[in-house]
Amino acid sequence: MPGKKKETMDIREMLRHLRRGQSNRTVAKTVGIDRKTVARYRTWATEQGLLEGALPPLGELHRMAEETLNSPVPPQNTSSVEPYREVVGKLRQEGVEVAAICERLKERGYTGSYSSVYRFVRNLEPRTPDVTVRVETKPGEEAQVDFGYAGRMVDPETGELRKTWLFVMQLSWCRHQYPEFVFDQTVETWLRLHRNAFDFFGGVPERVVIDNLKAGIVQACWHEPQAQQSYRECAEHYGFLITPCRPGTPQHKGKVEKGGVHYVKRNFLGGREPTTITQANRDVKRWALTTAGERVHGTTKEKPLERFELERAALQSLPSAAYDLAVWKQVKLHRDCHLVFDHAYYSAPFRLVGQPLLVRGGSREVQIFTSDYQLVATHDRAQRSGQRRTHLDHLPPHKVPGLILTRETCRQQASEIGPATGEVVAGLLDHRPEDRLRTAGRLLRLADRFSPERLEVACGRALRFDDPAYVTVKRILEQGFDLEELPTIAPPSPVMTFGRRASELVGHLAGGATWK
Repeated sequence: MPGKKKETMDIREMLRHLRRGQSNRTVAKTVGIDRKTVARYRTWATEQGLLEGALPPLGELHRMAEETLNSPVPPQNTSSVEPYREVVGKLRQEGVEVAAICERLKERGYTGSYSSVYRFVRNLEPRTPDVTVRVETKPGEEAQVDFGYAGRMVDPETGELRKTWLFVMQLSWCRHQYPEFVFDQTVETWLRLHRNAFDFFGGVPERVVIDNLKAGIVQACWHEPQAQQSYRECAEHYGFLITPCRPGTPQHKGKVEKGGVHYVKRNFLGGREPTTITQANRDVKRWALTTAGERVHGTTKEKPLERFELERAALQSLPSAAYDLAVWKQVKLHRDCHLVFDHAYYSAPFRLVGQPLLVRGGSREVQIFTSDYQLVATHDRAQRSGQRRTHLDHLPPHKVPGLILTRETCRQQASEIGPATGEVVAGLLDHRPEDRLRTAGRLLRLADRFSPERLEVACGRALRFDDPAYVTVKRILEQGFDLEELPTIAPPSPVMTFGRRASELVGHLAGGATWK
C-alpha cells in the first residue's frame, strides 16, 4: 500500500468508522485523511476480515499492519559499505573514528564515499536518546537565577536608550519569581539584585542555583567552581549555599531556564513600547504579583502565588541587619601611596608601594588588606569620582610637611616658637613678587633640627643685623653663633650739616664767593 503508513491508533479509529457503514467520503472528512487512502484501507480491512467481529487488541492490530500492509517507502539499495560490515564493526569497537574507517576500507578496495560510511555507521549504532531527569525540590530548598539580555530601555537620567539585562530569581517549588531590569552586570548590581529578591520573597532559600557568570563565579569548573569573594560574603550573610551549574548544562536550572528571562520577554515585554527602566521595573513587579503569579503553571498545575503561601513559611528568615553590598577587588598601590577603587583614590602605607592589595568596598567604608588578608587601612568611602582619601601616616615622613604647608599654618607655627621667628616668617610670606612659602617652611623645619629655642635666638640675631634671610638664620645655627653673646654695636657717628645753602658752598669751593 503506497504512501505513508498510518499509526496503529489511527488505523483502529478508521476501522471503527468503517464498521459503522460510513462512506469513504464521510470517514475521510471525519478522520482528516484523503478519500483514496480510506478506500485503500477499506480494501485491506476487508481482506483481513477486520470489518466484522471483534476488533483485535492494539498489539495484534499493529502486527497485522506491519506484516500485511506494503512498506510506505521502497526498500533502499544495499549500501556499498555492507560487504565490510564486520570490518566496520570491529574498528568501531576499537574506538576508530569514521574518517579513519573510510581510509581503512579504501585500503581494502572500497570505492564509495565518506558519506556512505558515515550513514552506515550511524545506522549500525543507533544514537542513545538524550534523557533528562526532573529533580523536584522541597519548599524553601532552592531558588534558580536567570540573567539575560532584555533589549533597550530609556535611561531616566539621560533620556537615551540603553541596553538592559533582566534578572529573574524563581523559587523552584512554587515557581513564584522576582524580576528586575538593570543597565549593567557588575558585581555590585548582582549583589543588590539578590538583596532585592530576598526582600521581595520575605525570606531566603537554602541554596541558589546560578549560571557561571563572572559576577558570581571567578572560575567555571566542572568539579570545583570558585565563587566571587563578594558573593561568598553575601551568601554567608544571608545563609544560602551557592550552587553553580556545570559548564554547558543549562538544564541543571531548567525551572527558571524556561520560566525566567524567556518567559518574561515573551509575556511581559512582548509588544511593549520602550519605557524608562524605572517604569518597567514597577510594571514587571506588579505583573509578577498578578498575571504571572495567578496563572496556572504548566508543570505544577497550580498558581505560583497559592503555592508560595505554603513555601514562604519554609524560607529562612531575613538577617536583622541589611547587607552592605561589599565588593572585593584586587588592586596595586601606586607610587603616590594611593590605589584606585571605583574611580576614587585611597591611601595605604608607603612600604606597600607596588604590591598587590585587596580592597573591600562597602557602601560606607573601604578597607584595604594585604594579599594574606591583613588589614592595613580603613577609609570612609568617597562620595564622588576623583575624590582622595589620605592618611598622612601612610606617606613617607619627609613628604608630609610639604603637603600640609599653608600660609596660615606657617604663621601659626612661627608665633608659637616666638616673636622673632614670627617676624622673620611674616617677612618671607609678605615678600613680593616671589612666593617664599616653601622658604618659610624650610626655616620652620630648622626647629626640628636644632630646637625651637635656638631658632628663636637665631631669628632675633638675624633681625639685629638687619638680615632676616633663611640662609642667614641657617648659617647662624650651623656655626653656633646663636650660642654666643650678642656683640655690642657702637652707635653711629652724628651727621654734619651745613647752615648755608648748597649754592653758597659750591660758589665758595669754586672761588667765586666768600664766607660771611
